[in-house]
Amino acid sequence: MDYPIRFPDQLRQQLRALRKAKGLTQAQLGRLLGVGQVRIAEIEKDPAAVSVAQLFRLFTALDAHVVLRDARSGDAAGTAAPPQGSW
Repeated sequence: MDYPIRFPDQLRQQLRALRKAKGLTQAQLGRLLGVGQVRIAEIEKDPAAVSVAQLFRLFTALDAHVVLRDARSGDAAGTAAPPQGSW
């Protein structure tokens, strides 16, 4: 299933849901990644505070994939491209 993510805050629920769907506690996921439970809790609380490399390692551990989709050509949800100058 796809979960469109446009803002880091939206990752909070998705990361937690993915972890729980895998039947992992924060401590178990931390052991897979070589970090402590506290670090996993921090990442789930504020995903924007993690590096892209760490985020990709987390996705890999959760067997999740990142897909970039050109919004100009539309996507499954039919959403439009973000406004120009949104950076």
